[in-house]
Amino acid sequence: MNKKINSVLLQYAVCINNEGYKASLEKGKLYRTLPDEKAASHGYMRVIDESGEDYGYSATRFIPIKLPRVVEKALFTDGDNVLHPMPSKSPRRTRARDNKRYAES
Repeated sequence: MNKKINSVLLQYAVCINNEGYKASLEKGKLYRTLPDEKAASHGYMRVIDESGEDYGYSATRFIPIKLPRVVEKALFTDGDNVLHPMPSKSPRRTRARDNKRYAES
């Protein structure tokens, strides 16, 4: 896997609150996150959810974690991707209930 992707794009978080988003998020599930400074400055985290697309969710819904390298390798070897694939483009969307303050800025 590309070193740049490992160090910059592959970040993870565990969902601890899926209230109002039961179809999009599973409590206790590991999600891939994408760096987004603007979202972070408003208390949001960009998460690749169950749709396979990235959306901004309130950061209070997640606990960021760092995976041991051996786990990361096991999940992402030879193009296999146990978690959702990376989106082909980087849309800047937020889920409706979490986005009022973020979307207006």
